[in-house]
Amino acid sequence: MGNFIMAFKEPMLALSNAPHRGGLTEARGFFFLKVPKNYSGDYKKDCLVFERENGLENFVGFMTAADVGKVISIAKSGEVTAYVTAGITNPAIAGEVPPPWKPGTINIALVIEEGLTVGAMANAVMTATEAKTYTLLKLGYNATGTTSDGIGVFAFEGKKEWAGTATELGLNIGRAVREALEESLRKWEKTRRVGDNP
Repeated sequence: MGNFIMAFKEPMLALSNAPHRGGLTEARGFFFLKVPKNYSGDYKKDCLVFERENGLENFVGFMTAADVGKVISIAKSGEVTAYVTAGITNPAIAGEVPPPWKPGTINIALVIEEGLTVGAMANAVMTATEAKTYTLLKLGYNATGTTSDGIGVFAFEGKKEWAGTATELGLNIGRAVREALEESLRKWEKTRRVGDNP
């Protein structure tokens, strides 16, 4: 399986930095699209073509050079499900000049089956990022992320205002992200040893 498609039962509010339909929008699902290791194509066109070829409409699209089928990991905690693909050949530390670019991306898609404000969705991005960074440091990677990480939060529009580390929702976000990312990194390291992945 080179790509991954997740369709929602009903549209959800999406907040992401995804290359396809990023920003704040309504989404019917999301996908992780595998691209070649030295990809330098028209990402907007390629995502749109992928969406149309698969009969999708209003999906948020992420891209990665990692073998999606081999590295994708899914973890659920409470009302939060984290979908993660990890590749870390281009580690970076926020605030420091990164090394020469190589393909490698950590994509995190959080599906939260609760009603959140947009502010709470932004809070969820923060909590997920903290969990990502902690996981990388815990596993011995000298990095806070990669130079091309993607994140998306999908939730229903509602009144819950907070998703920080002091809340039950934040706790579930942290747990789901940490579990899925750790598993995905283990899978990525395994494929890297056999020469399948960037």
